[in-house]
Amino acid sequence: MSIILTLLASSTALPADTVVGRWQTESRHGVVEITRCGQSICGALISSDGIKANPELRDEKNKTAALRGRKLRGLQILQGFTWKSGSWSGGSIYNAEDGGTYSATVTLADRDHLRLKGCIVWPLCKTQTWTRLR
Repeated sequence: MSIILTLLASSTALPADTVVGRWQTESRHGVVEITRCGQSICGALISSDGIKANPELRDEKNKTAALRGRKLRGLQILQGFTWKSGSWSGGSIYNAEDGGTYSATVTLADRDHLRLKGCIVWPLCKTQTWTRLR
């Protein structure tokens, strides 16, 4: 119980800009660079196993046919967040693995780990922990 309280306390104590940087995703060795976009944050896909194998990899699974030709490298996959109560919420994440866009929340666990929760609709959500790259 004290570990949970410590994690909750540490996530609310960290400044909003602590999420800025490069993060390793849980799957496919993805690297996402999170930056400030005005009052919000956004994140671009920098690398992944697929991009390493083919730097010209395209967004072939996008649900919008007109977007299937765009490159995945550099693609903005996080956008539209608002800082509130110790987390970035109200934004979205694009998942190139299935071509879907999901509502998302980004919460800092500590300076080197963030939890990204993506939801089709609540309670149909999945949470990943991303690790800061140095």
